[in-house]
Amino acid sequence: MKVIKAKTAGFCFGVKRAVDTVYEQVNKKGAGEKIYTYGPIIHNEEVIKDMEAKGVRVLRSEEELEGLCGGTVIIRSHGVEKKIYDKLEEKKLKIVDATCPFVKKIHNIVQKESAAGKRIVIIGNPDHPEVQGIRGWAGECACVIEDREDALKFSVEENEKICIVSQTTFNYNKFKDLVEIISEKSYDVSVLNTICNATKERQTEAQSIAETVDAMIVIGDKHSSNTQKLFEICHRACNNTYYIQTLDDLDLNQLGSVETVGITAGASTPNNIIEEVQNNVRIIF
Repeated sequence: MKVIKAKTAGFCFGVKRAVDTVYEQVNKKGAGEKIYTYGPIIHNEEVIKDMEAKGVRVLRSEEELEGLCGGTVIIRSHGVEKKIYDKLEEKKLKIVDATCPFVKKIHNIVQKESAAGKRIVIIGNPDHPEVQGIRGWAGECACVIEDREDALKFSVEENEKICIVSQTTFNYNKFKDLVEIISEKSYDVSVLNTICNATKERQTEAQSIAETVDAMIVIGDKHSSNTQKLFEICHRACNNTYYIQTLDDLDLNQLGSVETVGITAGASTPNNIIEEVQNNVRIIF
């Protein structure tokens, strides 16, 4: 009987940096000072609940931002559109930027390439806050491509230059496939693979483990894009794959007849949740 936990499971650099930033602000705030995050700082309900218990309020819209009269606003790890920074500065609110440096790098790239006259193509989920933030730095003509159908329908003028970037947590193999479809259209295309290395390593390790075990457990928030991608990858390699947020979501009886179990977790999953699942799975073996 064997339990294999992925070495890459849990907080990535950008997430840890963002979470630490919030707690640092909480610990040094003055009496009566208000602390906000623009959007959930990361995609993990357990972490957000703990922050809210310590007085941190999540702003979920521009309308809520408009109502502020002071305080500190922490920019979420996924980043935000340029117009949000402009609004914060206009209202003279204190800004603490916890945007993942790899996401911030994409903001700088698309702003520069758009200013140079290129049309920006973002490969990713158009509803994800990271992609929405990138689009907000990419000029008026930016577009988002999520799947094969989008790529096949994509069309621009023949003489138009295109710059392709990716959501940091996008599936690497899917990114390559979509880039190939666009490149075959013979446009003037420059491709910048902006998928985070930690994401690629996490996906590669998860697939490798899933291919060798009887059951696979993927831990992460249901709203976490990178965890969803992990589940898709693992489920293709191991049909007996479970997607859980916490131990409460796992029926341990389902693992009673298996000999090997793999465990991985999304980049927004705290280590204590991973350890709790790992320890309880070991008990049944």
